[in-house]
Amino acid sequence: MFMSTLIKICGLAAPEAVDAAMKAGADLLGFVFFDKSPRHVSLEQAGRLGARAGSGAARVLLTVDADDALLAAAIAALDPQFLQLHGGETPERVAAIRACFGVKVIKAIGIGDSADLAEIGRYDDVADMLLFDSRPKAPTDRPGGNGGAFDWSLLRGLKTKKPWLLAGGLNAGNVAQALIETGAPGVDVSSGVESAPGVKDKDKVADFVARARAAEIAALWEKRRGTAAAR
Repeated sequence: MFMSTLIKICGLAAPEAVDAAMKAGADLLGFVFFDKSPRHVSLEQAGRLGARAGSGAARVLLTVDADDALLAAAIAALDPQFLQLHGGETPERVAAIRACFGVKVIKAIGIGDSADLAEIGRYDDVADMLLFDSRPKAPTDRPGGNGGAFDWSLLRGLKTKKPWLLAGGLNAGNVAQALIETGAPGVDVSSGVESAPGVKDKDKVADFVARARAAEIAALWEKRRGTAAAR
């Protein structure tokens, strides 16, 4: 069962990384099907890693502008609970994928400045969940997972129809502040819990999840104190 703050560990590419995420108590496990990423896994790897994860956390299949053939093959290999679309998929494409494959969809939206917030409304009706990642500052063939943060103040007071995850530049040292500043319902980390590109560090994974949970508990206590004081 998900706790109130969703925690996603993305880019899992080895059995020990899956074990670390599960042991730490992550809610969502991300597996990347994008060959330009250092976290890319093959269909065979995905099958083994997904089986290792079992039912303790939801499996998320991440693709970038994938066609139906690749999506079908990857879904068959991983049997995910969510598809994370991290490319330039249009709202129409998101809706079509959701209808065709019957899997819940997370749509990633790159945020660099306030103008990018206009994209949120285009996807809020067609995706099951949104993810806000830092938009690359320069042209790149990797639209996400670059380890940079954006200005979190852009999300203050944000109202969406669907739940959302905050990504981009998160690590154990800043996740609590990120949750406080944005009020994010969930967080997504990849490079921030690695010892090298694509290599998860079990201690960093555990520390990240622990600090995110601690921030959640502190917020709940603060809310209770405020309620009691108002009586």
